[in-house]
Amino acid sequence: MRSPDPPVASDDFYRTLVENASEGMLTIDAESEIVYANPAIEDILGYAPDELIGSSKMKIIPERLQPVHASALAAYVRTGERNIDWDGIELPAQHKDGHEVPTLVSLREHEYDGEQYFTGIVRDVTERKRREEDLRDQKERLDEFADILAHDIRNPLSVAIGYTEIARESRDDPELESIAESLSRIDDLVEDVLALSKEGRSIGETEPVAVEESVRESWRNVDTRGATLRIDSALGTIEADESRFRELLENLFGNCVEHAGSDVTVHVGRTPDGTLYVADDGPGIPESVRREVFEYGYSTTEDGTGYGLSIVARIADAHGWDVSVTEGIEGGARFEIVP
Repeated sequence: MRSPDPPVASDDFYRTLVENASEGMLTIDAESEIVYANPAIEDILGYAPDELIGSSKMKIIPERLQPVHASALAAYVRTGERNIDWDGIELPAQHKDGHEVPTLVSLREHEYDGEQYFTGIVRDVTERKRREEDLRDQKERLDEFADILAHDIRNPLSVAIGYTEIARESRDDPELESIAESLSRIDDLVEDVLALSKEGRSIGETEPVAVEESVRESWRNVDTRGATLRIDSALGTIEADESRFRELLENLFGNCVEHAGSDVTVHVGRTPDGTLYVADDGPGIPESVRREVFEYGYSTTEDGTGYGLSIVARIADAHGWDVSVTEGIEGGARFEIVP
């Protein structure tokens, strides 16, 4: 079947397109007089087109900005040099009722009958600006919360570290060494999370990290009970934020022990293509929920928080890594990280 013929390229056709556009359009001449306004401009600035045509563009420019607009247009007409981004610049416009409207304006220059004209596509960005402001307020509240949380955690943490050091001076117990290491790890995590929350990032600076060293350190920082760790192959290095990488491993190990039992064996290895895996010999994860396990709040146990694997996914994503779960040893779970 032959496609229909295109519309006749007439002035009426193009005028219909412009007048039914959802974005405002204004055309001014080289003297800043408005020569055209489409109907959508009324939704943005409150003026009907016939209220603007024949007026100076200063009618819709806030008074404090009028000298800048006048000099900018005069300079361009004289020199042809642009001093703003014509593809999209945020400018406040004056609404008919007096309030200012944040707008995004794209400009184009054209000539008709030997005269120079400028057409602006005007978009109301009030809702976008409101969302940006809400996000800024949210970020400030989160920063304040992070400060309070870090302060409230550090007070009892400092006490615990102090008493542990006193106990180590009089007793040479390996358990006290493990406690001191765990408390130091908590202190590092608090510092990292506080710093990252201030910077709005999920990871800090990256560097080549020895994977096996991080694996063994992370294993010591998790309550692995009677679980066994096996290193299957040379692990090499990985470009990572070391602290956040260890946090990822700690959450994977904790997940293995929580769901596969205290007698689980956890294997860590590296495939020839560089994929890092953490696998266990537990009951595994059903294929139908393997995507869901990385979502916040998802847990298969009554006392689980549902945060461990979502933290793994967040840290991996921040590094630009892919993380997935498949069937592991004898039906167990196998988590794969592809740098």
